[in-house]
Amino acid sequence: MATSSKNDRRGERKPAATLPVARVCVDVALPHLNRLFDYLVPEQLADDAVVGCRVRVRFHGKAVDGLLWERAEDTAFTGSLVYLERVVSPEPVLSPEIAELIKAVAERYAGVLTNVVRLAIPPRHARVEAKSAPEPAPPPPAPESEGWSRYPRGRSYLDAMAAGRQAHAVWQALPGEDWPARLAEVVTTVAATGRGVAVVVPDHRDVARVHAACVQLIGADGVVALSADLGPSERYKRWLLLRRGAVRVVVGTRAACFAPIEVPGLLVVWDDGDSGHATPFAPYPHARDVLVERAHLTGASLLVAGFARTAEAQLLVDSGWAHEIVAAREQLRAAAPRVVAVGETDEQLARDEAARTARLPGFAFDAARAALKAGAPVLVQVPRRGYVPALACAQCRTRAMCRRCAGPLSLPGGQDDGMPRPAACRWCGAAEAAFRCPACGSRRLRAVVVGSRRTAEELGRAFPGFAVRTSGAGEVLAEVPDAPALVVCTPGAEPVAQGGYGAALLLDGWAMLGRADLRASEQALRHWMTAAALVRPGAEGGRVVVIAESALPVVQALIRWDPVWHASQELAGRTELGFPPAVRMAAVDGSPDAVNALLEELRLPPSGEVLGPVPIGRVDAEGNSEQERALVRAVRGEGRALAAALAEAVSVRTARKDPDFALVRMDPLELL
Repeated sequence: MATSSKNDRRGERKPAATLPVARVCVDVALPHLNRLFDYLVPEQLADDAVVGCRVRVRFHGKAVDGLLWERAEDTAFTGSLVYLERVVSPEPVLSPEIAELIKAVAERYAGVLTNVVRLAIPPRHARVEAKSAPEPAPPPPAPESEGWSRYPRGRSYLDAMAAGRQAHAVWQALPGEDWPARLAEVVTTVAATGRGVAVVVPDHRDVARVHAACVQLIGADGVVALSADLGPSERYKRWLLLRRGAVRVVVGTRAACFAPIEVPGLLVVWDDGDSGHATPFAPYPHARDVLVERAHLTGASLLVAGFARTAEAQLLVDSGWAHEIVAAREQLRAAAPRVVAVGETDEQLARDEAARTARLPGFAFDAARAALKAGAPVLVQVPRRGYVPALACAQCRTRAMCRRCAGPLSLPGGQDDGMPRPAACRWCGAAEAAFRCPACGSRRLRAVVVGSRRTAEELGRAFPGFAVRTSGAGEVLAEVPDAPALVVCTPGAEPVAQGGYGAALLLDGWAMLGRADLRASEQALRHWMTAAALVRPGAEGGRVVVIAESALPVVQALIRWDPVWHASQELAGRTELGFPPAVRMAAVDGSPDAVNALLEELRLPPSGEVLGPVPIGRVDAEGNSEQERALVRAVRGEGRALAAALAEAVSVRTARKDPDFALVRMDPLELL
């Protein structure tokens, strides 16, 4: 606890007459100091020091920021307390509900309270704070929602939202579905009852689409958008509108899961398998899991929605916590495009014997030509950006690496003085004009995988007279006109075609499925379905060609458009092997000494188990690993105990000021 200063002991200040003790979350992110600290509230600050306001306090002789978590009559600390230095602002930025959520998230992810506070509450802007909030807009009228009638349980879910009942659901959107409009309808249904709604989507393009759909039904004064592309001042302004109760509905990226909406009635996450929902800052929470926690704490409903389905969403359904909203097969057959894969029929292979090995077989060219001839755009999805992002020896297939830093070689594309640019390292940028394979001595290189720029160049030659547009990395297109063109994109950067695409070519399926990742097939199916959902129905000529073997289960799930079956298979496999989400698991990364030292301090719950550690990353000149990873798992019922044990082990090491640091991440997306 904070101890008293000389001025405090002299009695120059008096404590407040009521609730004189302030419990403060001090802005210090050290694990062994992860608790609230007690301070005295001086008499002159008694009115301004409201619960949830920003304060300035003395901590270990330094002035630091903090949040006033609560006020109390007494303290368990036996020494003398320091007074609050000052109240930075009497604005109560921390509501009791968000305070409870922050604490729950910190405990779930073995994190520090202060780090979660930084994710939940934006920095202060005094000029914005000084402006008064407008009066809240009246609740909107309940909307018409014929689109939900295509789903057997869709109307029942909307009726539950209109009646104010808690109902959790996992919604599988039909291909071609105007999902922003459907979300806007369920959001408006809840807003019409006077309750708040938070909608979390992967990126700013999705924010713009859902926000525009909500504005049409609710009005511009009833909904705000929060995303990273806003400036700090504008973001804080919109956040304050929510905190002050002037707006009931928020649409945003992952930080919106902490949005301070009043009386939460519905929490929505779209495409929960997207990596954009995972926060890259400690304690690395996932938006879906934060919303699940918030639904538990507040009694709000949760809607997990998307074209595909993750194993985590399937677990919510299998456990009975959520119900699924899935269209009937007749509706699906009417809405889905025709999906074709490599080796689907003997006739296909008879017409094109190289179909199994060609990057773009003949039947894919036929689908693209037919769509272009019909006046529709064609979507081409490529797993990698760049020109030729990976090279290998043409003779022995050994990966081509830089002689200076051992980084991967690639072809950057383009020309210098009329000559193609030589291979270059993707890490240090050094050119490699005289490559020699260290394994066989060959000087020839071959492409391991072709990037989106090289693909666009090749398609431009294959389809002369048609425009070729690219979307990804530096420039992501929001939409393209309904005109014949080839649109080459990377996964997640697919623009919306105004009238739907005539065809979609999903290239290099092996590159997606061959990744050493627990979620490789799940992610591949999600990317494929996201692209295929933009294609016109099969009855209107819509075709999807996936360059992957048709016998693979994940490809069969795409052909049948059955993400539920694939998610069930994924969950069953992970349950059998003991991987998330069937269990709670943590990854411990660091130097060998740091990882071993933390594991020695760890007090595992009864079901706890340590896998590894195993080397990751580079090795030194003697062949020793510079970084290692250990996986620690426990049954889901002991997930909180596992997180608490990890947090305690980390705090013990930081209290001792051990020089080596080990990074702990609960439920990481990447385990391998």
